[in-house]
Amino acid sequence: MEHLKTTPTTLPEWLAYCEQLHSKSIDMGLARVKTVADRMGLAFDCPIITVAGTNGKGSSCAMLEAILGEAGYRTGVYTSPHLVDFQERCRVRSEIVSATDLVANFALVEGHRAKKDAEISLTYFEFTTLAILQLLADAKLDVVILEVGLGGRLDAVNILDADCALITSIDLDHMELLGNTREAIGFEKAGIMRAGKPVVVSDPMPPQSVLDHAAALGADLWRFGGDFNFSGDKQQWGWAGRGRRYAGLAYPALRGANQLVNASGVLAALTALRDRLPVTAQAVRNGLAMVELPGRFQIIPGQPTLVLDVAHNPHSVAALSENLDAMGFYPCTHAVFGAMADKDVAPMLARVGPLIDKWYFTDLPTPRAATGADLRAKWQAVETRRDVIAETYKSPEAALQAAVEAADPADRIVVFGSFYTVGGILKGGVPRLLAKHLKA
Repeated sequence: MEHLKTTPTTLPEWLAYCEQLHSKSIDMGLARVKTVADRMGLAFDCPIITVAGTNGKGSSCAMLEAILGEAGYRTGVYTSPHLVDFQERCRVRSEIVSATDLVANFALVEGHRAKKDAEISLTYFEFTTLAILQLLADAKLDVVILEVGLGGRLDAVNILDADCALITSIDLDHMELLGNTREAIGFEKAGIMRAGKPVVVSDPMPPQSVLDHAAALGADLWRFGGDFNFSGDKQQWGWAGRGRRYAGLAYPALRGANQLVNASGVLAALTALRDRLPVTAQAVRNGLAMVELPGRFQIIPGQPTLVLDVAHNPHSVAALSENLDAMGFYPCTHAVFGAMADKDVAPMLARVGPLIDKWYFTDLPTPRAATGADLRAKWQAVETRRDVIAETYKSPEAALQAAVEAADPADRIVVFGSFYTVGGILKGGVPRLLAKHLKA
């Protein structure tokens, strides 16, 4: 391994350095990252909530952060990936951290990683995770919320023991790394559980592997439909769990029917930790009313209406389709779509296809992405309607511009797929669309 010729001094330099450190971009296993963490003396003296799942992780982390923040706790959150800037991956007391704060911790990790005669190779994700965890450990927090990057059992955040584990949904994604059945993927997610500690499973139909692992470990299993549940009408909803009830709650500020399942898991996790982190009903109400998270069925008013969603697997695209359907009638729906090459896009395109009238397939700025032409070819294989048209573009920005030019004021444009797709649209801030007749 070649050592640094010149020490990186900026965050972009450190990120570029991390990208070329290890022979593989993803190398599942905890031994290397745990060795460096031990050298660093990485440790937390506050409760840790670890969140795993195929979809709903980011939303659940944001709700936990909002409610706990409203309750007066000093919160720290680690999520991935980011939409626009790397710093988005870490928030302290609800504020995105600065690049300067991160750089100091990158240098610290490098000092322990690159010890003479005992150098350890880390992937980009492992290195950056250690830097962020050290920043959080030093921040004098009351609670830390950690989102699993991939799977759970062998993910770098799992070097830390969760005081409460939350598993959101389990579906087919990253199958080349996690297995090609829900049972196999469930086993990987279950790896964040700890003996004697609560684990909340908000998936309404969890794989047996998750339930079996909880029983074998002796974890305190909180299961949706048994240990907690929700009910609701068009105006409000309520939650009931072990020894606790919330009635007359406003719907979460994050839109979409799937967010009630996420919110239910969040309230179960908070109830499981109430002896250490008590929260009031008012903190729950305020937190759910104020929670924000870009790119999760984010509806941006304007003409035409713009919808941004990082749905990038069949399960999340099914949820997006239901949410789009519930929005009401639009004369024409335009879709900007970009995805990674390893994604099973045929079922996604088939599911949302009946709602889309014009497609704008886009390249993305990463070698892992499918090209717009690849995506269009896969779309043509499943599209049955003759009246739908599709074009390809070099970037999400160019695709959106074409959609805006083609759209009428009463239409809607949905941008979905990879974080790179939505991130490309948000790079310059939240776009406000003005239809042609408003620009004069």
